[in-house]
Amino acid sequence: MIQASVKEPLTQDQRIVHHGRTWRQFKLIQEGFENSPGVRLSFYAETIEILMPGQPHETFASIIGCLLMIYLAHRGVAFVPTRSMTQEKEGVASVQADESYCIGKVKPIADLSIEVVFTSGGLEKLPRYQALGVPEVWFWEDGTLRLNHLRNDGYERIDRSELPGLEELDIDFLKRCILMAETDTGEAIRVFQQGL
Repeated sequence: MIQASVKEPLTQDQRIVHHGRTWRQFKLIQEGFENSPGVRLSFYAETIEILMPGQPHETFASIIGCLLMIYLAHRGVAFVPTRSMTQEKEGVASVQADESYCIGKVKPIADLSIEVVFTSGGLEKLPRYQALGVPEVWFWEDGTLRLNHLRNDGYERIDRSELPGLEELDIDFLKRCILMAETDTGEAIRVFQQGL
């Protein structure tokens, strides 16, 4: 009798970076990973990044996504959660955020992309998103949520979202609930809903 082994979830992100690569090489690697759910691939400035997120990474991404969808639904904002859909500009850049959202309707490039950062790649990812024209990029790192809005000359750090329907979101309250969810997700959701 053959027994399948059950793999333990990754506790840490695994990240592989290849420099000096072409768009064609990236597309071949992307094709090779097309049946590998959970693997995130990106390309920008001749650099290919392969990220296999660990369990804490995925947990925080899910919590942030859950709370954000509760907020948008509560406010009556039309939105489409696009999770880690591939956003790309042929030959220039390709990214898969941890969470992404289109406000109003589905678009090839999301209005909001959210990255959970455990290993590295926070602000250094902004040029990729700028090349794609993503209006807002949020980073969750070390218990802090950093918001960046695209201007004519690049991203500017902001305290509140400037996207339609998200302008009134209390970012400090959202951060507290994300941190609370680390120990009790159900309680964090209840507190968040009561605070809306």
